[in-house]
Amino acid sequence: MNVIKIAWRNLWRNSRRTAITMASVFFGVILSVAMTSMQYGSYDSMIDNVVKFYSGYAQIFDRAYHENKTINNTMELTDSIRKTVQQTEGVTHIASRLEYFALASSDEITKGAMILGIDPIQESYVTDVAKWVEKGQYLKEGDDGVLVSVNLANYLKINIGDTIVLYGQGYHGVTAADLFPVRGILKFPLPELNNQMIYMDIGTCQRYFGAENRISSLVIMVDDHNDLPAVMRSLKASIKDPLTVMSWDELQPELVQMIDADRAGGVFTKIILYMVVAFGIFGTIIMMISERIRELGVTIAIGMQRFKMAGILFTETVLTGLLGAASGIIGSIPIVVYFYNNPIKLTGDAAQTMIDMGMEPLMYFSLSPFVFYNQAITVFFITVVIGVFPVYKAFNLKINQALKA
Repeated sequence: MNVIKIAWRNLWRNSRRTAITMASVFFGVILSVAMTSMQYGSYDSMIDNVVKFYSGYAQIFDRAYHENKTINNTMELTDSIRKTVQQTEGVTHIASRLEYFALASSDEITKGAMILGIDPIQESYVTDVAKWVEKGQYLKEGDDGVLVSVNLANYLKINIGDTIVLYGQGYHGVTAADLFPVRGILKFPLPELNNQMIYMDIGTCQRYFGAENRISSLVIMVDDHNDLPAVMRSLKASIKDPLTVMSWDELQPELVQMIDADRAGGVFTKIILYMVVAFGIFGTIIMMISERIRELGVTIAIGMQRFKMAGILFTETVLTGLLGAASGIIGSIPIVVYFYNNPIKLTGDAAQTMIDMGMEPLMYFSLSPFVFYNQAITVFFITVVIGVFPVYKAFNLKINQALKA
């Protein structure tokens, strides 16, 4: 206890020197927190864009459908399945879909298209398709019309109010052919979706394919992807064969790989940042010890044991690290909160790249607690390691030279 008291008093005997040392830790924490917050904020944004654009946070489907996406491998949506999912804690919305392919024709022009039967109301909570309607209107429940993606509509030379012919193979090989009025034109950020998508009411889609009450997947939404692991554990315990439930990362492995690769690059960058922070702190510690060489020599000369002196110096370094890390967390909170509420807007090629990927050209920040305490702990640990240097100096200090300093 006496060591801590002496160390604390020593810190404030020269408050300017202590402030400089603490500032190194303070700015190190702020820089690492800001960088990590921006990094994980971008990951959260990427995940939200993917799940809210199409896949949802999780999907339930027949195991055979995952291996062979044919309409014969679709599942029957029963009340018990719907009730089980809706009652799962953490699930906010569900939306049923029926997805298959057909030939789309207008006059003498024909092209393959992906038909996606949706519940217009529930789908709006999942992917908000209505916001991509460039012309016309969104589907209503029970609507017998369709929404056509813009490039497909241009290729078939159709517009609002025109009729499109869909011809394909339905459930168990039945012929699927019918006429559908075009209610709206969709324009997505992704070119591949603009080239082939046709949306229709799921009831209309089931009748068209002769697949009454059958769906290809049940899409599940949660409030935040951090809530997903608990939801997945619950669903996997209650959903039995032949059905299976898969999360967004299982459905989008390429996105996971991209995030992992970026995270690896981020780790390398943070290592460089921590090295800069470490040398900054080390420099201030060296300065602090150099200024006190004569003082330390006199203290040892009048009888203080070296191990006690080493303990005091180490405690001073630890206290400096604690104060610097704590103030760094406090100082970083308003900065991160501001950028969390006011994301950085990108311009130029970087903005266009993100728009082409279907994402907003904004740099988001994260408020996850680990963003703050992980960085503070890391910088504090660096400070503690650097605290070995004053201990070394205390045990190797030559009194004659110190007294002449």
